[in-house]
Amino acid sequence: MNLFMKETRINSKLIEHLVERYKAIPNASMSNYTSFQVGGLTPALIKCESSDQILKIIKYLNLNKQSFIVIGQGTNLLVSDSGTDDFIIRFCNHNEPKLKISKGIVTVGGEVLLDEMVKNLNEQGYGDLSYLSGIPGTLGGAVKGNAGAFGEQIGDCLLRAELISYDGNQRWVEKDELKFSYRSSALRNSKEILLQAELVVNKVDSKSLNKRRDEILKLRKSKHPDWINEPCAGSIFRNIEPSSAANKRQAAGWFLEQSGAHNLSEGKAVIYNKHANIIIANPGTTATDIFGLSLKMKKVVKQKFNLELVREVQLIGNFMDY
Repeated sequence: MNLFMKETRINSKLIEHLVERYKAIPNASMSNYTSFQVGGLTPALIKCESSDQILKIIKYLNLNKQSFIVIGQGTNLLVSDSGTDDFIIRFCNHNEPKLKISKGIVTVGGEVLLDEMVKNLNEQGYGDLSYLSGIPGTLGGAVKGNAGAFGEQIGDCLLRAELISYDGNQRWVEKDELKFSYRSSALRNSKEILLQAELVVNKVDSKSLNKRRDEILKLRKSKHPDWINEPCAGSIFRNIEPSSAANKRQAAGWFLEQSGAHNLSEGKAVIYNKHANIIIANPGTTATDIFGLSLKMKKVVKQKFNLELVREVQLIGNFMDY
């Protein structure tokens, strides 16, 4: 999660202007904008559904020296119970994506939902990005974390991308500049947001694409919870890197299972019964519960295997008091 720090003092006049000009939501509960369905308040949340909108908002907040955080769908995010003093820009569009396809290249906005993009491409006979089926979040978040599955990742097909910094500077970058690696890219630690990306696609029979998509969705459903009804954020920790003591990349869930993590809990937060690397936020769960359980998970793997798990879920707010 990118963070652009300026002033943290709350400007009530600015909030009034944001409500009037951009339909901002004052004192918004972040529990309504994350898949964990927990988290405290932000002074103001501004919804942006297009590149044009986010450009205007970033420029406006910079002119007023207001700190902000940009999020996507909020499916890989944990916000503290005390919330944040920063304004939140939610760069996400739930409408049917508008894709521009020309000569084997599709241009997609960073606000587009990843699964909707795959579905739309499959229907038009372009792929094959079916391996991304069922993965929640936006394209922006997917590129930032180099999302993937079944040995494939989005960085493999990305040609170039247009970025905007928290200072409002725009630029196009080639694939190499994004420095893709396992579940990571240069965007993970930068102060830049993906506005749009160009992806290489091939003309493929729609029936074969949809068949593979259906198979992947069925497999995901058998292993992963329905995050709408069972609040979660997917895998809490990244898989073990080949350079670690494991000597090869292995699923963090396996190490957690072998360490007895499936028996762990904290408050109302529990481990998903089909996947030891997923935390379920039962009714009444707090962000502190989830964070505390993640520490327990990390501890048992360290004790049994002497491996340091790396958190995949992004944090916003203060968790230092735990």
